[in-house]
Amino acid sequence: MDTDFRTLLQDQLKLSRRLKARIRELEEQRGAPLAVVGTALRLPGGLTTPEAYWDFLLGDGDALSGIPEDRPGLRAVYDERPDRPGRSYVDRAGFLADVAGFDAPFFGLSQREATALDPQQRLLLETAWEAMERAGVAVRRQDRLKAGVFVGIMSSEYVERMAAPEDKTGIDPYYGTGGGHAMAAGRISYVMGFTGPAVSVDTACSSSLVALHLAAQSLRRGECRYAVVGGANLVLSPDLMVSLCQSKALAPDGRCKTFTADADGYGRGEGVGAVVLMRLDEAEREGRPVLAVLRGTAVNHDGASSGLTVPNGPAQQEVLRAALADAGVAAEEVGYVEAHGTGTSLGDPIEVGALDAVLGTGADGRPEPLLVGSVKSRLGHLEAASGLAGLIKVVLMLRHGRIPAALGSADGELNPLIPWDRVRVAVERQSRDWPAAYPRQVAGLSAFGMSGTNAHVVLEAYRPATEQTERTDRTGQTGQAGQAERVGQVGEAGRTELVTLSAKHAESLAALVHQAAGRLAGAGAEQLASLCHTLRAGRTPFEHRIAVTGRTGAELAARLLTGLERGGAGDRSVGTPVPRLRVVPGSPELAAAVDALAAAHPELVPDGGQPEERLRELLKQLGVRTRPAPAGPGATAHPAELDWEGGTFPLADADPDRAPALLATALAELYTAGADLRLDALRPAGARVVGDLPTYPFRRRRLWIEERTPAAGAAPEPVAEVATGRGQERAAVVEFLHAGLREILHAQEALNDRETFLELGGDSFIAMQLTLRIEEAYRIEVPLEEFLEDVPLATLFERLADHVLAAGQAVAAGGARSA
Repeated sequence: MDTDFRTLLQDQLKLSRRLKARIRELEEQRGAPLAVVGTALRLPGGLTTPEAYWDFLLGDGDALSGIPEDRPGLRAVYDERPDRPGRSYVDRAGFLADVAGFDAPFFGLSQREATALDPQQRLLLETAWEAMERAGVAVRRQDRLKAGVFVGIMSSEYVERMAAPEDKTGIDPYYGTGGGHAMAAGRISYVMGFTGPAVSVDTACSSSLVALHLAAQSLRRGECRYAVVGGANLVLSPDLMVSLCQSKALAPDGRCKTFTADADGYGRGEGVGAVVLMRLDEAEREGRPVLAVLRGTAVNHDGASSGLTVPNGPAQQEVLRAALADAGVAAEEVGYVEAHGTGTSLGDPIEVGALDAVLGTGADGRPEPLLVGSVKSRLGHLEAASGLAGLIKVVLMLRHGRIPAALGSADGELNPLIPWDRVRVAVERQSRDWPAAYPRQVAGLSAFGMSGTNAHVVLEAYRPATEQTERTDRTGQTGQAGQAERVGQVGEAGRTELVTLSAKHAESLAALVHQAAGRLAGAGAEQLASLCHTLRAGRTPFEHRIAVTGRTGAELAARLLTGLERGGAGDRSVGTPVPRLRVVPGSPELAAAVDALAAAHPELVPDGGQPEERLRELLKQLGVRTRPAPAGPGATAHPAELDWEGGTFPLADADPDRAPALLATALAELYTAGADLRLDALRPAGARVVGDLPTYPFRRRRLWIEERTPAAGAAPEPVAEVATGRGQERAAVVEFLHAGLREILHAQEALNDRETFLELGGDSFIAMQLTLRIEEAYRIEVPLEEFLEDVPLATLFERLADHVLAAGQAVAAGGARSA
């Protein structure tokens, strides 16, 4: 009996331990730290890279400008007198340099659809792509990445140009998809093949930080592996500008004078940004560039207050405390807060009071006053995108360990409505290093929406592995400290490196080659492996390709430029090679070469087994599909070689130490020939993704609907006449189809016969338009299903031509029988 009781107690004790471990695991998952691994932006002042943004933040002046020429509506309503009904007294804001340009073919859109597409969606596509590249995540649509998209957006003014009050002829099927808020997130997921949540958020000025909050929750729940968080805001219509001026919300000079005595309203600004998040432990294992750590987020609402658009101090305190609790951070550890700080006489004092109550005098043990600032005083208030502009600023600050000046000497006195002598909150007028009084570099970021929805996030500087003690995660894999050991192995002298570059157009490839060559030429041995790994594994392979090998950065750069000059860039449309693998079984040279490959790539070559099988497994891991080939002493000139129409390339020779270099050369040739390789498997021990390498050089073309004066009862343009002879030869019919589709797509260049209808931007609407033309010209019916098959355009048009000619012959035969 005692034995049974003892066994029962032991079993219960084991169960209790398992349950406690599971509870601990769930708690850790709920509050798991997240990593910011990629950023991208389009901000006023021509700022298009994080590096340029940081230089701007450390400089002087603002990025405001007059109303651009292509915004005639904004210019027309301007009147400097502040009391004119229906007018705006503001003629300056933070405008983007170019919102009309877009690389429609890159994203698989026709020029017709892209022209109707809200430029906010276009810029979100660009920045989402760039952020993923900076994170080193190759976006292969067919891979269906488990990535979520969370976008803050509050206006869609561009599509108004398609629908004048008394003329609706400009509205087509792209009116709904071009401007709908839901499409801002959904289109990114569709174009890039993401399968996680796709959510567009509109809480006015807090939209993008609320989107960040939702992304953090989704990552921690395991709904996605990567999260793209975006924010967008453009000032295209005069209507909201007039409304804000009528309520006197805007500063007459168009500038946010945050925390100053001159605060008299906010200045508007445009901007688009995107960041990529993932769980910190996964980012470390994958060698991603951890730019900052997201510790906690919180969202709430003002509730019952003195007005819907009036800020609520107690609610702001509550959201601050909730974010600190989610982050597991003490109030006195926060050294800086990027404030909402719109520069209004009402909002600024309320916000500083809330910050002081929680993080200033309300934080026992604070070593020195809390520093605050707001980039709105430099860029303008980017409304729905303001949270992203502030987020990327804080990420840069934490990464560099430096706090830019919040105000300049010319910005005047601080706001006298704020009791600066009684609060532990300070505004820096000079850039400075992060205060040494704080053991951790922790920052907060606030956004308060006009809707009453508030958001706050807490971030911390990422401490590299060398600064942390070794730890092991729950799976038993070594974490940051283990990575530090591997990093020391990067940069082996004399190792042959492989660099691959590609683009959808020869022009873009040339630009990319020059940018990458400039970076590689100055790279030292300790950086080279990581640079090459990032370019190989962190970029999506496209049609136009170039690949070279070399032992130094300068050698790789020179070979890239030489290859480009000699026309050595390949086009995968010539066909994907499937090489033959020829080996000499039992060859001691083969065995020695495979051992050398195993030493260079231990994770790719299995231990034990026959050398030829180990070699096949290596190639399989790299995505190299091979065909069987005759074996034996007379079948190959080398112990092992790959051969296809592009030539014969040895994988082994008399010197086994050359095997890794021979493999790199063969892979370069295969890549250039169009092989679908998985070169992320070549990541050498210690190599990490480099986040500041050149991103894709888009071929931006102006796609723009001009503002127009409504025209009542405007009739649609007549359909152009076409030749209708049923006896035309196939070539004439194909020519007719080419011309018709090109016109419908509004394509400026000839259509590429090797691309599919969908790749050219075709969809059900475009297919319907073309079938109507065919039916009108040839008096026959064409099934829409023909357009949905995944075949090259040339094949599709040949089938349609055959259908047209066959139908014409049938009609002719029927007419002859009737006669």
